[in-house]
Amino acid sequence: MKLSRIRALRGPNLWTQHTAIEVVVTCTPAEASMTDVPGFETRLRERFPALSALRPVGQDGPVPLAHVLGMATLDLQAQAGCPVTYRRTTPTLDAGVFQVIVEYTQEAVGRLALELAQTLCQAALDDSPFDLPQALAQLRELDEDVRLGPSTGAIVDAALARGIPCRRMTEGSMVALGWGSRQRRIQAAEIDATSAIAEAIAQDKQLTKKLLAAAGVPVPQGRQVYSADDAWAAAQDIGLPVVVKPKDGNQGKGVTVNICTREQLAAAYQTATAFSSRVLVERFLPGHDYRLLVVGDKLVAAARREAPHVVGDGVLTVRELVDSVNSDPRRGSGHATSLTKIRFDDIALACLADQGLQAESVPALGQRVTLRRNANLSTGGTATDVTDDVHADVAARAVEAAKMVGLDICGVDMVTDSIHHSLEERGGGVVEVNAAPGLRMHIAPSFGKGRAVGEAIVQEMFGPHDNGRIPLVAVTGTNGKTTTVRLITHLLTQSGLRVGMTNTDGVYIAGQRIDTGDCSGPKSARNVLQHPDVDAAVLETARGGMLREGLAFDRCDVAVVTNIGSGDHLGLNYITTLEDLVVLKRVIVQNIAPNGTAVLNAADPAVVAMAKHCSGSVTYFALDRQHPVMATHLALGQRAVYVQGGDLVAEHGTQLWRLPLSGVPITLGGSISFQVENVLAAVAAVWALGLDWAVVRSALASFVNDSDNALGRFNLFEYRGATVIADYGHNPDAMTALVQAVQALPAKHRSVVISGAGDRRDDDIRQQTQILGQAFDEVVLYQDQCQRGRADGEVIALLREGLNGAARTHLVQEITGEFLAIDTAMDKLGEGDLCLILVDQVEEALAYIRAKIAAG
Repeated sequence: MKLSRIRALRGPNLWTQHTAIEVVVTCTPAEASMTDVPGFETRLRERFPALSALRPVGQDGPVPLAHVLGMATLDLQAQAGCPVTYRRTTPTLDAGVFQVIVEYTQEAVGRLALELAQTLCQAALDDSPFDLPQALAQLRELDEDVRLGPSTGAIVDAALARGIPCRRMTEGSMVALGWGSRQRRIQAAEIDATSAIAEAIAQDKQLTKKLLAAAGVPVPQGRQVYSADDAWAAAQDIGLPVVVKPKDGNQGKGVTVNICTREQLAAAYQTATAFSSRVLVERFLPGHDYRLLVVGDKLVAAARREAPHVVGDGVLTVRELVDSVNSDPRRGSGHATSLTKIRFDDIALACLADQGLQAESVPALGQRVTLRRNANLSTGGTATDVTDDVHADVAARAVEAAKMVGLDICGVDMVTDSIHHSLEERGGGVVEVNAAPGLRMHIAPSFGKGRAVGEAIVQEMFGPHDNGRIPLVAVTGTNGKTTTVRLITHLLTQSGLRVGMTNTDGVYIAGQRIDTGDCSGPKSARNVLQHPDVDAAVLETARGGMLREGLAFDRCDVAVVTNIGSGDHLGLNYITTLEDLVVLKRVIVQNIAPNGTAVLNAADPAVVAMAKHCSGSVTYFALDRQHPVMATHLALGQRAVYVQGGDLVAEHGTQLWRLPLSGVPITLGGSISFQVENVLAAVAAVWALGLDWAVVRSALASFVNDSDNALGRFNLFEYRGATVIADYGHNPDAMTALVQAVQALPAKHRSVVISGAGDRRDDDIRQQTQILGQAFDEVVLYQDQCQRGRADGEVIALLREGLNGAARTHLVQEITGEFLAIDTAMDKLGEGDLCLILVDQVEEALAYIRAKIAAG
């Protein structure tokens, strides 16, 4: 079994809406049916007893090793605690070659599971050992390392539940919520609106106390100290017992409480200096330790924290009692579980010594033994939810403390003997204010009910209704994608929106190109969606990116499919038939928002078939209103856009909107049919977004057919009284459309300059010149710079074969080099001639043509 082309599909894709690993697996003939291999399944189950049935009930046929690999990859993740359910094994046209697709929740975990599954399968084949516990431990450990922590995870889960798209920005806890100009960002429980100054104040515990005291919030007396002797002097002034802690610490690190002797204080000072050079001594407040979570101007959760401890039973030693408590499956080594294991370290031993105990001491029945002086969950403490018990005055004090420091999300630590009464009444106080507070104790407390703190934070960031999304239009098809994308972008821009656009020319933000090249894939789309200056996104969505990585978005508002025709790029990446291409292209239609719209070409049966996969509404477009699909759709009161009497007409029920095509320059008064179709699709898309018709009319009038608005898309020039057209057409359907457009233009003599892309099928290359040979007097064939896997001269030979028996072409020339071919054709032009140049290096060729015209 050989694995190749391992891909991570990070968005909705050809197979599923889940994130998934896709791998091409080549099996030997002996691996074609593993149920026929003696002892294989037995050996496999000895190594992995929880593996699903190799052959589901009711299914017949061989079970290839590739299928077993996918099943093991999924089941290993599931056994490790990952919520995954989807897998698929699909045979290709190549014998023994399969595509295996397995869902993952964390990409690194999915890739490791695939490696371990391969090792498992090989071990079952070879009858060699496989360490299942070690494999599952590896997966669990990696999953804990790479997935979001509980605080960030709770916020992200709340955002996703509300329909807000989320994207992890780093391997850590920084996450973008929403898109473009409506996005917000978080890092753990800290939001983008959090003031750096407020965070700095919260870090400085002495300054925090000063500000809180000024606001009338009770705080413990204390000061900064500079040595162990100074600390003892401060303790004498304040009065024992005291607390020693780092001035700028967090998570309870270096904090020692309830210090009553000089020896304890010296040890506590030494502990604090390990975390900060600046140390505070404060009066110890008796009572319980409470954490109150403030979001915005509201108290949303409160928990009583208890220091890590064990209770004696008169039999077990302290060490054994700790081991017993740590065996609770809720306790882990990090923050991924609801509780953290109690640390049995030097601090714990020192704490025991203060109680006259050692690790091997046996506490009496019911004796409470404390292992830490602070109550932080990160050191093994527990939390009990007390949100419903908080006195109104206590809640108000917590909100005042957060406001005084300036934190949007704030963890306020209080010590009081009763949360049911005001702090003043019980002698309690605020001991710390924390930025980016941990949420774990509120999400999953040790005792009591969890609180929806993630939802509260999302509400604070986005308000009650905002979902953080911007209008998103995805465009796919065989031909016309880039022009349609540019048209939609132009229309939205004229309405006042800052539009982010991706296409085969580059990435554009508010009209400025920020990246060049073919940018029709998911990476470029993600860059647009994360840009803070984007109010709407229009994304050309090509087949390659969908195959390589899936979509860059979870769903779109409008999905436009221009056409499928006879297809393009067939025979690549196991997309071998028109049906395969249709299934791939309809991915954007399958991932439309419930209130979104699919804009579909009613004249293309393959596109019409996509309508049944749309969860939103459908708007059809076609040149002919009487087309059966159009007529039926309109009769049902649905939306459609078509041409009638020289007008573009948008019809919905009894409503009609008309725009004269004479006012749409890109169509040359409606004479260029494929440009008319592009305009229909674009108008249907912005109609779905609610664009004003007056804006549509004026915007179409200002979109001219030049290389600035539509680079390489039927760009018109005049040279020596002749018409020169530059276009990036590169498949048979494009040639047919171009021929129809050219035949509508008057010309004494017609010539065409063409090369061919080597990654097309032989018949596709031949068919292009077969079509052109019916309409052009002269053909200039040229070999471009990149043959895409073809030998020198091979593409030109196929193009020449397509001209055999051509009805009109009487002269064929073969040239090496695109610019030389352009010169060869343009130098012959005279008054009234027409030359179509099918460019390969789009920008360079157009610049060359413009320069030649300027020089001429």
